[in-house]
Amino acid sequence: MINKIKLFTASGLVALAPFVTSANTVANTVLATGGGPFGNLLKNILAFSNTVLIPFILGIGFLVFVWGMFRYFIAGGANDEAKEQGKSLMIYATLGFVFIIIFWGIINLVATSTGLQDKSLGNVPTFDPF
Repeated sequence: MINKIKLFTASGLVALAPFVTSANTVANTVLATGGGPFGNLLKNILAFSNTVLIPFILGIGFLVFVWGMFRYFIAGGANDEAKEQGKSLMIYATLGFVFIIIFWGIINLVATSTGLQDKSLGNVPTFDPF
C-alpha cells in the first residue's frame, strides 16, 4: 500500500513539473514588469504594515505590559489575585511582542523574496552582517 502511495506521489510530481516551470516564468514576468496595479497594492499594504500597523500594535503591547507591571507591583500590594492578573498581563504582552516580531520578520522575508520590498519603506528591520 505504501509503495502505491509513493508511486502515485512521484508520478504526480513528475506530471506537475511543466506547470511549476511555467508558473516560474509567469512569476518572473510579473516581477519584471513591477506587478502592475496588484503589485502596487501589495507594496502599499507592505508599506502601511511596516510604518503604521506593526509599530502601533507594538505600542499597544507595551502599554499592556506597563499596565501589568502596575497591577503586579503597585495595585497588587498584598492582594495575590491582583498580582496574578498583573503577572498574566505581562506574560501575554511578552508573548505578543515575540509573535509580532516573528510576524514582521515573515512579512519582510516574503516581501524581499518576491521583490516587493522597496528601499523607501522606512524603518524595515534588516540584517547586514558586513
